[in-house]
Amino acid sequence: MSGNKEVSFDPKEHQHLRYNPLRDTWVLVSAHRMKRPWAGQVEKPPEEHVPRHDPSNPLCPGNTRANGEVNPDYDSTFLFENDFPALQPDAPDPGSDQHPLFQSKAARGVCKVMCFHPWSDVTLPLMKKQEVVKVIDKWAELVEELGATYPWVQIFENKGAMMGCSNPHPHCQVWASNFLPNEPALSDRCQRAYYQKHGEPLLLQYARQEAEKKERVVVESSDWLVVVPYWATWPYQTLLLPRRHVLRINDLTTEERGGLADIMKRLLTKYDNLFEISFPYSMGWHGAPTGPSLKEDNSHWQLHAHYYPPLLRSATVKKFMVGYEMLAQDQRDLTPEQAAEKLRNLPEEHFKTRGHLEKGGGEDKEDSGK
Repeated sequence: MSGNKEVSFDPKEHQHLRYNPLRDTWVLVSAHRMKRPWAGQVEKPPEEHVPRHDPSNPLCPGNTRANGEVNPDYDSTFLFENDFPALQPDAPDPGSDQHPLFQSKAARGVCKVMCFHPWSDVTLPLMKKQEVVKVIDKWAELVEELGATYPWVQIFENKGAMMGCSNPHPHCQVWASNFLPNEPALSDRCQRAYYQKHGEPLLLQYARQEAEKKERVVVESSDWLVVVPYWATWPYQTLLLPRRHVLRINDLTTEERGGLADIMKRLLTKYDNLFEISFPYSMGWHGAPTGPSLKEDNSHWQLHAHYYPPLLRSATVKKFMVGYEMLAQDQRDLTPEQAAEKLRNLPEEHFKTRGHLEKGGGEDKEDSGK
């Protein structure tokens, strides 16, 4: 008999696998790796001074875009067709006579850009709550309008140069396609399988469980919940969930949209406060498919938003998805519980307005973007 003492499992010290039921995949959690010294790539901190209006910025009110069109002097949201769309509505069909190893299908759709605000020097957490509500209302309107025809409407925001965003003006993109893309198709399959086996939507049950456990909750309200998911891959990844069963963003009530604006501002303020920068991320909404699926039973679906921020140790050190992640499976260092605790304990007053208030500025939190 060996004299070695049995070591009890500690998720903060011992590597282990966690299951992602939304993708039917596993992630390797290796928290002990956070102790290693970092001598790798250091990113350039994001530009702190962004002019409110830049005459050369094609997203600003009154400016000329690449295609020669002039933006209106908008004072709220502004929607336009992407000048360089990845999808167009009239692309020809490649045909069906194809070898099984060299298949292609028709891809058609539309791509739109939506500016959140006329000013380039504000972001969602610094906008007024009612201004964020207008963004949410426009999202819902677009899902209603484009979803009448297209099977999938993808709303997404890439924020920060680190996430490939070339323009600092606050904006998002909306792509509608005649096909169901890979990620929502996988999510649809997983949610359907869970619903058929357990009789309840996967994410509705998950939100209830997380609300009871508390350890991965970042912010919450009566209608909304934000957690670092148990299966998170990115260091400070979060999942935004409604507490009731909602299929699509256009199904939200007026009260829920107001609550969503509030919870988004709270979450994004914490993100910015983590390293006291304008926090980079890619985010997007997933809801039940549209188009032909509007006539089908999609009870297995639950509306949710994913936030994927790349930063790990500081404002200049990010997580790289390379090597093992590309060739084997996802891996993370910081545990989801540690990440949630860090975010949860951050103040909900934005660092850019906190100093102003401390100096006696007297500005109301709701007016911080004005």
